[in-house]
Amino acid sequence: MRIVVAPDSFKGSLPASDVALAMERGVRLVFPTADVRSVPIADGGEGTVAALVAATGGTLRQTRVSGPLHQPVLAQWGILGDGATAVIEMAAASGLTLVAPEQRDPCLTTTFGTGELIRAALDCGLRRIIIGLGGSATNDGGAGMARALGASFTDEGGSELPDGGAALARLARVDIGGLDRRLQETEIIVACDVDNPLCGPRGASAVFAPQKGATAATVALLDAALGRYAEHARRATGREVGGLPGAGAAGGLGAGLLSFTRAKLRPGVEIVLEALNFDEMVSQADFVITGEGRTDFQTACGKAPVGVAKVARRFAVPVFCVSGGLGEGADDVLALGIDATMSICERPMPLDECLRTAGSLIESATARLCRIIRASRRHDESAGAC
Repeated sequence: MRIVVAPDSFKGSLPASDVALAMERGVRLVFPTADVRSVPIADGGEGTVAALVAATGGTLRQTRVSGPLHQPVLAQWGILGDGATAVIEMAAASGLTLVAPEQRDPCLTTTFGTGELIRAALDCGLRRIIIGLGGSATNDGGAGMARALGASFTDEGGSELPDGGAALARLARVDIGGLDRRLQETEIIVACDVDNPLCGPRGASAVFAPQKGATAATVALLDAALGRYAEHARRATGREVGGLPGAGAAGGLGAGLLSFTRAKLRPGVEIVLEALNFDEMVSQADFVITGEGRTDFQTACGKAPVGVAKVARRFAVPVFCVSGGLGEGADDVLALGIDATMSICERPMPLDECLRTAGSLIESATARLCRIIRASRRHDESAGAC
């Protein structure tokens, strides 16, 4: 029996590599002689650098940049095995985990550090950059990123705006005359795990800003500010990007990259799975187990488990999703190639207990799933014999 284990990270608890190991242990409790391929994956967020560098035999780098509130951050990024491609996670420089819960405020946080990482890759002579979006603390539309690369954002009086999403409500002019000219000769591939536009009810502010500390009133302010920003960016660049799928990713960083660079957005999980040669693994499998920290309506928008299921569906291989929790809209994934979902929670328990014991809970849940699969296979074999 061949089984592929391909989970994303359980954010706030375990990296994808540890999740994969726990799942493999659970599988072996039920199928001890199975050929198990453990493949940690990512969809553009946390773990993308590690997954791509490991898959290609690349190297890791560290660069000191400005964090979401301009605090110093030592951000990790990578160079792939081809020696010509950089891979960056915006969360390493501008991520939510870099800001203490009591300080989270998308009106103030900035993507400036992400721009500094792009500049570091350019300084190394790299002209192909993969940028993973996800896990952001920001809602500035990528204005901070663009400022770090030479763009200017001024108010009616000609003064440079401060960082953060709220300041964009006063934006009067975008100047790209100082934008780093190396960007014009650089291929930028944006690994994006959502298809949200920049503004509106499915936009960056409405959908993602509340989890970054925004109130209902702040959401309305930020959405209007991003609308103003999109219009002035269009005037400066000639590019209308606000309504494009993925423009709202990472607090609108998707829109900023599309506006100020030659970026192309692709589902992040597709980029990772291609590097892993995932098609070949799945084509020989009896079934696949994937998973993530929380499966809900956002998963169906293109997150890692759905990307795994898309590949498996081509080979008619069943896919099961073991998650830290199942939220509203979790059943939406059942129409996208995932055959069944399962929560790791064995009983009602506090969140901190789930996070603390996630490894053992994942192992136990995977074993429960495998026992169900084993019983089903026995039933099918018995029915066939009749």
